[in-house]
Amino acid sequence: MMNLDDIEGMDLELLAHPQPMYKLLREGGAVTAVDGFGDGPMVLVATAEQIKEVFAHPEIYSSGLDAVDIGQIRPLIPLQIDPPRHKYFRRLLDPILGRQTIADLEPQTRELVKELIAAVKDDGACNFHHAFAEPLPSTVFLQLLGLPVSRTKEFVALKDGIIRPSGVHNHEERVAAVHKTGQEIYAILRETIDARTTEPQNDMISMFLDAEVDGEKLTHDDVEDILYLFFLAGLDTVTASLDCFMSFLAQHPEHRQQLVDDPSLIPHAVEEMLRWESPVQGVIRLAAEDTELAGCPISKGTSVSVMIGSANTDEAVWERADEVDFHRDTKGHIAFGGGNHRCLGAHLARMELRVALEEWLAAVPDFSLKEGIELKYSQGLRAVENLELVW
Repeated sequence: MMNLDDIEGMDLELLAHPQPMYKLLREGGAVTAVDGFGDGPMVLVATAEQIKEVFAHPEIYSSGLDAVDIGQIRPLIPLQIDPPRHKYFRRLLDPILGRQTIADLEPQTRELVKELIAAVKDDGACNFHHAFAEPLPSTVFLQLLGLPVSRTKEFVALKDGIIRPSGVHNHEERVAAVHKTGQEIYAILRETIDARTTEPQNDMISMFLDAEVDGEKLTHDDVEDILYLFFLAGLDTVTASLDCFMSFLAQHPEHRQQLVDDPSLIPHAVEEMLRWESPVQGVIRLAAEDTELAGCPISKGTSVSVMIGSANTDEAVWERADEVDFHRDTKGHIAFGGGNHRCLGAHLARMELRVALEEWLAAVPDFSLKEGIELKYSQGLRAVENLELVW
């Protein structure tokens, strides 16, 4: 039995470099029971083999409404819809964020990247998080979704109010703050859906309202539940990934120089840094029945923390797991999750990350951290708001 306080009290070094902690978890056992989590029991799943087992069995390890509370009033689509209904929503949503759609977005994304770089290049320094990592994916996603880019700061603040609520001191305060923020997000989504119902536009919201599978159209509640999930994921995960990537490259000039010398390595570097950094460190599932995993009994209702970052650095899967190698075959990483609930926006994320690195390294090939800066990584989704770069 491990006390979760030992993990929640992680210092800055462990937040910045969680890989040694993952290794300790694996050495302690594939599955570890912990206490001190919210109102109920929890287990940590640390090895790739067992994590893939969890992802492969959504009927046992559910991602339904009770798995995680992020202010939602109904199950989020498709994340919190388990099979068989899940398949219906994926059939509808996968093409909307498919490879061709994302390929069509690349030229305008590249232009936006160049504009963001041009705004700071001559300054010789910037806060990368605020100048680039936050506005790039936020702008791309809000344009795609059909929400006004002029309200980006407002929307990002609401997203942070769910993912990283400030001014809360205990579990109860956090729940209250998250639900209050959630209601604000729902109000914005309802207003936008009503407007698109009256006057459709060339955006994703109108597409959702018009889409159908087997003659069945989405209800307004369905669209709202899709958009709530998209609102949170689209405004955060690529930002966190960019923070992690640029922090790594700023501190490892030999790896950065490889990409400057050979830009064809950049797609491989994206995959390897997704493996190594694992910006989304883990996800939560809920045991739908009494079960057992790697010899550890798990009672119905137990929270199951799937440690994605640990699976991505598991020595049983990866040779030289603790080395970053841009020539590595990274097909086995699960930075975007796995099973039925693998990330819907993976194609978009990969495109944005690749284009961002291609253009940044071409324009600013030699950069480092500002002297004396001690990076502060957030828990969970590993954003770095004080990522001060100089060149």
